[in-house]
Amino acid sequence: MSFNILVCDDEKDIVSAIEIYLRSEGYNVITAYDGVEAIEKLEENDIHLIIIDVMMPRLDGISVTSKIREKDNIPIIILSAKSEYTDKVLGLNVGADDYITKPFNAIELLARVKSSLRRYVDLGSMAKKDEGIFAGRIRLNDKTKEVKVDKNIISLTPNEYGILKLLMDNKGRVFSSNEIYEYVWDQPAYDVKKIISVHISNLRDKLEINPKEPDHIKTVYGMGYKIVGD
Repeated sequence: MSFNILVCDDEKDIVSAIEIYLRSEGYNVITAYDGVEAIEKLEENDIHLIIIDVMMPRLDGISVTSKIREKDNIPIIILSAKSEYTDKVLGLNVGADDYITKPFNAIELLARVKSSLRRYVDLGSMAKKDEGIFAGRIRLNDKTKEVKVDKNIISLTPNEYGILKLLMDNKGRVFSSNEIYEYVWDQPAYDVKKIISVHISNLRDKLEINPKEPDHIKTVYGMGYKIVGD
């Protein structure tokens, strides 16, 4: 399968460099130079992954991510400068799957792209298991990639789905942030506590009756997270 990747940054040199890296691995690249153009290109093309800068004219990367997440779960990787820690967290909060800090190297970029696409394909493909997994009010069917709370279907991003499946496959077991990241992102973990905590928070918002007092996704302080429920 040939993947189409949308790259959006107002710095044309960065777009050109990313395009070279991606094309060398056989990806098709569509380019945009501001958020409005990114939305237009997304509507005109069958896009499988987006790499988008935070700070851009007309419409910034955070706003674009939020707008896309209203109706689409395709992988989104945020580009940000090293000092823009708040923007990274905000990007994750509105639905980005991952972020890359500028300056970055080709190996890191391609590893994150491959990891995100793998999760996206896995989420949309038929899996081996036919039976659902249960944890309290939550049901996960890995054949249809469908998650329900009571009888309501819940829309999850590939990373959220991966975290939930890991926890539900191992109900009651505590996973550290590093263990979750290494399993779901399929990359070595380094300074990932905030990334995981944001994704856990997003899951609780979608799955729990009261996200501030979760019944299912529990924090084991100083150790990590687990899921509970008969």
